[in-house]
Amino acid sequence: MEAFSKSMCRIGSGRIPSFTRRGWRRRGRVRAKLKVELVAYTPNPVELCGRAAGVSYDKEEKEDYGAFIRRIVALGHESVLEHASFTFRVEGISRALSHQWVRHRICSFTQRSQRRVDESRGGYVLPPLDSLEEKKREEVRGKMEAFIKSSFDLYRELREAGVRAEDARYVLTNATETKIYWTANARELRHFFRLRLHKESQWEIRQMAQQMFDLVYRVAPPLFEDLRRLRETGEP
Repeated sequence: MEAFSKSMCRIGSGRIPSFTRRGWRRRGRVRAKLKVELVAYTPNPVELCGRAAGVSYDKEEKEDYGAFIRRIVALGHESVLEHASFTFRVEGISRALSHQWVRHRICSFTQRSQRRVDESRGGYVLPPLDSLEEKKREEVRGKMEAFIKSSFDLYRELREAGVRAEDARYVLTNATETKIYWTANARELRHFFRLRLHKESQWEIRQMAQQMFDLVYRVAPPLFEDLRRLRETGEP
């Protein structure tokens, strides 16, 4: 095949390149679906944080660690929550989301590499476009989807022409799917939830935060239950 075809120069012209139309039929690209898993967490996180808090009073043994932690959280003494950590596996999210997410600092990320992984068959995420009326929404979504798919096909041509993945990735959009393992302690998680469960948060990262909250609340309610209203309404 040619190193570079003429069709590669037409992505921004309003036309869908011929190789893109062929590519859709051949590879059948699909939208990514959000999936959040809680893959590991500190055993007995409420008791551990309660025992740690009890050191301040020289009394680690408590009849009700949950009630004790609720009082500690209400007082704003959240440093003891750093002893409990939670690890998530997340897929079906966009690079637009991950650019926001990695701004959270007191935590650990491991992300799918676009240097080591060929993205020719990668997935993508589309926004709901709920600010538009239905007819206009479908029209705009179609244009966005066409452009995103054409970027994947240009990426494929570049790779077949011998361009390295680390260079070919420059043509991909923020819609490109990524996968991440994330570990954070309970205190950092609470900070994350305060920001990302809020109704003014960007829709995609808010959906992810909602799923994360549901998972950790199920295993350690006293650490997070004061944030339930924020989870349900988007308001503190």
